[in-house]
Amino acid sequence: MSLSFRTITPAMDVKAGLIAGFIATVVLSILMVAKSSMGLMPQLNPIEDIVQVAHLLTGMTLPLPFGWIGHFLLGTVVWGIIYAALQASLPGAPIVKGLIFGALAWLAMMIIFTPLAGHGVFALSLGPQATVATLVLHLVYGAVLGVVYAKVAQQ
Repeated sequence: MSLSFRTITPAMDVKAGLIAGFIATVVLSILMVAKSSMGLMPQLNPIEDIVQVAHLLTGMTLPLPFGWIGHFLLGTVVWGIIYAALQASLPGAPIVKGLIFGALAWLAMMIIFTPLAGHGVFALSLGPQATVATLVLHLVYGAVLGVVYAKVAQQ
């Protein structure tokens, strides 16, 4: 019996998670670039924050493109695989599963990442609009993730 990369278990499709994670990250990235190009909430810059947190954790000063690489690795690999592992236990249609997962990813960001980036729990130092904006972005990410995963995994 051979273990396929595509399907680890009937409920977990890693390949679908990676594809859905990548597509959802592309959509999220487009929204982030649009936000920046419109000059909205310049204090909210997750790409710079990824570089800052990497510096904090490793002591290495990394160039800004590393932030984009980290962003895509997190959105595609980490969250994509975690979603693939959890989606079978989430309730509802694929979009609902994705929205729930997006909200959970946002909660993790607000409790773990934003304090490390120096913005406090729930990014309160950036103001309530940043907290709400990150929630909306994570909900969009999650919705795309859930729908694309279901289509790729043919659920």
